[in-house]
Amino acid sequence: MTRYAQDWIERLGLQAHPDGGYFRETYRSAEILDEAALPERYRGPRHYQTAIYFLLASGEIFAFHRMQSDELWFFHAGSPVRIHCLYPDGSHETVLLGADPGEGQSLQAAIPRGVWFGAEVTEPASFVLVSCTVAPGFEFMDFELADREALRAAFPDHGELVARLTPAPAGGGA
Repeated sequence: MTRYAQDWIERLGLQAHPDGGYFRETYRSAEILDEAALPERYRGPRHYQTAIYFLLASGEIFAFHRMQSDELWFFHAGSPVRIHCLYPDGSHETVLLGADPGEGQSLQAAIPRGVWFGAEVTEPASFVLVSCTVAPGFEFMDFELADREALRAAFPDHGELVARLTPAPAGGGA
C-alpha cells in the first residue's frame, strides 16, 4: 500500500472492511423508518440513510457481495476503480468510477439492490477514495458476501472474474 493511501486511512480514521479495503461510517440519519413502512425484504426498522468513506488500494479486492438496498458511490481521490456488477439475468456490467469523464469515467455510480458487485483499482501502486450511501440505511443483516463456488455456478460465463473477486475458500482452492 502506498504511503499516500495510508495517510488517508489515518486522517479519516478508516478501519478494515470485511469485504476488503477500509471504511468509516460518516452519517446515519436520526430518523428511522418503521418495518411496516418498508418492503417485505427488510426485517426491523431502518435509518433513512447511511454513508461511509471507503478506500481500496491497488492489489486488494472489494469482494463480490450484494445488498437489500441500492448503493451510490461517489469518487473523491486516487485512481479509477472498476466496479463489476453481475445481474440476476447473468449479464455483467463494468462501471469505471474516476475523475475523468472524457476517458469514460463516471464521478458517481448506482448499484441496484440485489446485484452482486465487487471492485478493483485500475492502476498499480495507487488507491481510490470514495463515499458510498445506502437508503434505507445500511445494516449488516441486509448484506451477503458471495460464496465463490455458488457464484461461479450462478454465473458460469464469468468464472475468472468471480475467482478474482471472491475470497479463496477455506482450506485453499481456486
